[in-house]
Amino acid sequence: MERTGYGLVETIRVRDGRMPLLHRHLARLARSIAELGLPRPNQDIAALVAPFSGTGNAVLRVEVLDGWASLTVREPPPSAPPTVITASEPHQPYPHKTTQRDCFTDAGQEAEVAEADDALLFTPEGCVAEGTAWNVFWWDGDLLRTPALDLGVLPGVARARVLELAPRAEQGRYGKQALAGKSLFLTNAVRGIVPIASLDGASVPGDPRTAELAGRFWPD
Repeated sequence: MERTGYGLVETIRVRDGRMPLLHRHLARLARSIAELGLPRPNQDIAALVAPFSGTGNAVLRVEVLDGWASLTVREPPPSAPPTVITASEPHQPYPHKTTQRDCFTDAGQEAEVAEADDALLFTPEGCVAEGTAWNVFWWDGDLLRTPALDLGVLPGVARARVLELAPRAEQGRYGKQALAGKSLFLTNAVRGIVPIASLDGASVPGDPRTAELAGRFWPD
Protein backbone atom coordinates (compact mmCIF):
# COMPACT_ATOMS: atom_id res chain seq x y z
CA MET A 1 0.00 0.00 0.00
CA GLU A 2 1.41 3.40 -0.98
CA ARG A 3 1.60 5.85 1.89
CA THR A 4 1.04 9.55 1.41
CA GLY A 5 0.65 12.65 3.54
CA TYR A 6 2.50 13.36 6.76
CA GLY A 7 3.13 11.33 9.86
CA LEU A 8 3.10 11.89 13.58
CA VAL A 9 6.21 11.19 15.61
CA GLU A 10 6.90 10.39 19.24
CA THR A 11 10.50 10.07 20.42
CA ILE A 12 10.57 8.01 23.60
CA ARG A 13 13.51 7.68 25.98
CA VAL A 14 14.35 4.32 27.51
CA ARG A 15 16.32 5.20 30.61
CA ASP A 16 17.81 2.54 32.84
CA GLY A 17 15.38 0.06 31.33
CA ARG A 18 12.32 2.24 31.97
CA MET A 19 10.15 4.56 29.89
CA PRO A 20 9.18 7.10 32.56
CA LEU A 21 7.35 9.48 30.18
CA LEU A 22 5.61 6.87 28.01
CA HIS A 23 2.08 7.68 29.16
CA ARG A 24 2.60 11.32 28.23
CA HIS A 25 3.76 10.40 24.74
CA LEU A 26 0.77 8.12 24.23
CA ALA A 27 -1.62 10.84 25.40
CA ARG A 28 -0.11 13.45 23.05
CA LEU A 29 -0.19 11.05 20.11
CA ALA A 30 -3.85 10.21 20.73
CA ARG A 31 -4.71 13.91 21.06
CA SER A 32 -2.98 14.81 17.79
CA ILE A 33 -4.64 11.96 15.92
CA ALA A 34 -8.04 13.13 17.14
CA GLU A 35 -7.47 16.85 16.50
CA LEU A 36 -6.00 16.31 13.03
CA GLY A 37 -8.54 13.65 12.04
CA LEU A 38 -5.86 11.12 11.10
CA PRO A 39 -6.31 7.34 10.96
CA ARG A 40 -5.56 5.54 14.20
CA PRO A 41 -2.46 3.33 14.06
CA ASN A 42 -2.84 -0.32 13.18
CA GLN A 43 -0.85 -1.35 16.23
CA ASP A 44 -1.05 -0.66 19.93
CA ILE A 45 1.88 1.70 20.50
CA ALA A 46 2.40 0.62 24.10
CA ALA A 47 2.69 -2.99 22.94
CA LEU A 48 5.00 -1.95 20.10
CA VAL A 49 7.56 -0.40 22.45
CA ALA A 50 7.09 -2.85 25.34
CA PRO A 51 9.91 -5.22 24.25
CA PHE A 52 12.41 -2.43 24.95
CA SER A 53 11.58 -2.22 28.65
CA GLY A 54 14.53 -3.42 30.68
CA THR A 55 17.00 -2.88 27.84
CA GLY A 56 19.16 -0.19 29.43
CA ASN A 57 19.27 3.10 27.51
CA ALA A 58 17.89 3.84 24.05
CA VAL A 59 15.81 6.28 22.03
CA LEU A 60 12.71 4.89 20.30
CA ARG A 61 11.26 6.82 17.38
CA VAL A 62 7.64 5.88 16.71
CA GLU A 63 6.13 7.18 13.48
CA VAL A 64 2.45 6.85 12.63
CA LEU A 65 1.69 7.41 8.95
CA ASP A 66 -1.58 6.62 7.21
CA GLY A 67 -2.61 4.33 10.06
CA TRP A 68 0.67 2.40 10.07
CA ALA A 69 3.07 2.48 13.01
CA SER A 70 6.80 1.95 12.61
CA LEU A 71 9.63 1.92 15.11
CA THR A 72 13.34 2.73 14.87
CA VAL A 73 15.92 2.59 17.64
CA ARG A 74 19.06 4.63 18.23
CA GLU A 75 21.57 5.39 20.95
CA PRO A 76 20.92 8.33 23.32
CA PRO A 77 22.62 11.59 22.26
CA PRO A 78 25.49 13.19 24.20
CA SER A 79 24.45 15.27 27.20
CA ALA A 80 27.01 18.10 26.86
CA PRO A 81 25.58 21.65 26.92
CA PRO A 82 25.11 22.76 23.28
CA THR A 83 26.33 25.86 21.51
CA VAL A 84 23.31 27.51 19.89
CA ILE A 85 22.83 30.18 17.24
CA THR A 86 19.84 32.31 16.36
CA ALA A 87 18.33 30.92 13.16
CA SER A 88 17.50 33.26 10.31
CA GLU A 89 14.88 30.70 9.26
CA PRO A 90 11.56 31.88 10.75
CA HIS A 91 9.60 29.58 12.99
CA GLN A 92 6.43 28.08 11.59
CA PRO A 93 3.62 26.92 13.90
CA TYR A 94 4.25 23.38 15.11
CA PRO A 95 1.42 22.49 17.52
CA HIS A 96 1.64 18.78 16.65
CA LYS A 97 4.79 16.67 16.37
CA THR A 98 4.56 15.83 12.68
CA THR A 99 7.05 14.95 9.96
CA GLN A 100 6.36 18.34 8.34
CA ARG A 101 9.28 20.18 9.91
CA ASP A 102 11.11 21.97 7.11
CA CYS A 103 11.85 25.10 9.16
CA PHE A 104 13.64 22.99 11.78
CA THR A 105 15.64 21.12 9.17
CA ASP A 106 16.72 24.41 7.58
CA ALA A 107 17.63 25.89 10.97
CA GLY A 108 19.67 22.81 11.81
CA GLN A 109 21.58 23.22 8.57
CA GLU A 110 22.28 26.84 9.48
CA ALA A 111 23.75 25.68 12.78
CA GLU A 112 25.94 23.13 11.03
CA VAL A 113 27.32 25.77 8.67
CA ALA A 114 28.01 28.03 11.66
CA GLU A 115 29.77 25.14 13.43
CA ALA A 116 27.24 25.30 16.26
CA ASP A 117 25.37 22.40 17.81
CA ASP A 118 21.86 23.71 17.27
CA ALA A 119 19.64 26.69 16.50
CA LEU A 120 16.90 28.66 18.23
CA LEU A 121 14.03 29.84 16.04
CA PHE A 122 11.98 33.02 16.33
CA THR A 123 8.55 33.78 14.95
CA PRO A 124 8.28 36.12 11.93
CA GLU A 125 7.28 38.82 14.46
CA GLY A 126 10.51 38.30 16.42
CA CYS A 127 9.24 36.31 19.39
CA VAL A 128 11.35 33.54 20.91
CA ALA A 129 9.83 30.23 19.78
CA GLU A 130 11.74 26.94 20.15
CA GLY A 131 14.77 24.96 19.07
CA THR A 132 14.98 22.41 16.30
CA ALA A 133 13.95 19.59 18.65
CA TRP A 134 13.45 21.24 22.02
CA ASN A 135 11.62 23.84 24.04
CA VAL A 136 13.54 26.65 25.72
CA PHE A 137 13.36 28.06 29.26
CA TRP A 138 15.30 30.77 31.07
CA TRP A 139 15.58 32.16 34.57
CA ASP A 140 14.50 35.75 35.12
CA GLY A 141 14.94 36.61 38.78
CA ASP A 142 12.60 34.34 40.73
CA LEU A 143 10.66 33.40 37.61
CA LEU A 144 11.20 30.67 35.03
CA ARG A 145 10.03 31.85 31.61
CA THR A 146 9.16 30.00 28.40
CA PRO A 147 7.35 30.89 25.16
CA ALA A 148 3.57 30.48 25.25
CA LEU A 149 1.85 27.68 23.37
CA ASP A 150 -0.29 30.17 21.45
CA LEU A 151 2.86 31.09 19.49
CA GLY A 152 2.57 27.68 17.87
CA VAL A 153 5.43 25.99 19.71
CA LEU A 154 5.27 22.26 20.27
CA PRO A 155 3.58 21.26 23.55
CA GLY A 156 6.63 19.23 24.52
CA VAL A 157 6.36 16.34 26.92
CA ALA A 158 9.44 17.63 28.75
CA ARG A 159 8.09 21.19 28.68
CA ALA A 160 4.97 20.07 30.53
CA ARG A 161 7.07 18.17 33.07
CA VAL A 162 9.19 21.25 33.82
CA LEU A 163 6.11 23.42 34.29
CA GLU A 164 4.87 20.88 36.85
CA LEU A 165 8.16 21.05 38.75
CA ALA A 166 8.94 24.78 38.63
CA PRO A 167 7.61 26.70 41.63
CA ARG A 168 7.06 29.90 39.61
CA ALA A 169 6.83 29.79 35.84
CA GLU A 170 5.32 32.14 33.28
CA GLN A 171 4.53 31.60 29.62
CA GLY A 172 4.44 34.54 27.26
CA ARG A 173 5.66 36.37 24.18
CA TYR A 174 9.25 37.52 24.45
CA GLY A 175 11.66 39.20 22.07
CA LYS A 176 15.32 38.32 21.82
CA GLN A 177 16.24 41.03 24.30
CA ALA A 178 14.48 38.98 27.00
CA LEU A 179 17.28 36.40 26.72
CA ALA A 180 20.18 38.82 27.22
CA GLY A 181 22.31 37.76 30.17
CA LYS A 182 19.85 35.06 31.22
CA SER A 183 20.59 31.45 32.10
CA LEU A 184 18.91 29.32 29.41
CA PHE A 185 18.26 25.63 29.20
CA LEU A 186 16.61 23.31 26.72
CA THR A 187 14.15 20.52 27.39
CA ASN A 188 13.04 17.50 25.45
CA ALA A 189 11.88 14.02 26.32
CA VAL A 190 15.13 12.41 25.18
CA ARG A 191 17.68 14.55 27.01
CA GLY A 192 15.57 15.95 29.85
CA ILE A 193 16.96 19.30 30.99
CA VAL A 194 20.26 20.51 29.49
CA PRO A 195 21.89 23.94 30.04
CA ILE A 196 22.74 25.93 26.92
CA ALA A 197 26.47 26.73 26.75
CA SER A 198 26.33 29.74 24.45
CA LEU A 199 23.96 31.71 22.24
CA ASP A 200 25.37 33.40 19.14
CA GLY A 201 28.88 33.04 20.54
CA ALA A 202 28.13 34.63 23.93
CA SER A 203 28.52 32.38 26.95
CA VAL A 204 25.29 31.65 28.78
CA PRO A 205 25.60 31.93 32.57
CA GLY A 206 24.81 28.89 34.64
CA ASP A 207 22.23 28.69 37.41
CA PRO A 208 22.15 26.07 40.18
CA ARG A 209 18.37 25.89 39.91
CA THR A 210 18.72 24.26 36.50
CA ALA A 211 20.70 21.37 37.97
CA GLU A 212 18.18 21.08 40.80
CA LEU A 213 15.30 20.81 38.32
CA ALA A 214 17.26 18.32 36.21
CA GLY A 215 17.76 16.13 39.27
CA ARG A 216 13.99 15.91 39.74
CA PHE A 217 13.01 15.73 36.08
CA TRP A 218 12.73 11.98 35.49
CA PRO A 219 9.74 10.47 37.37
CA ASP A 220 10.43 7.52 39.67
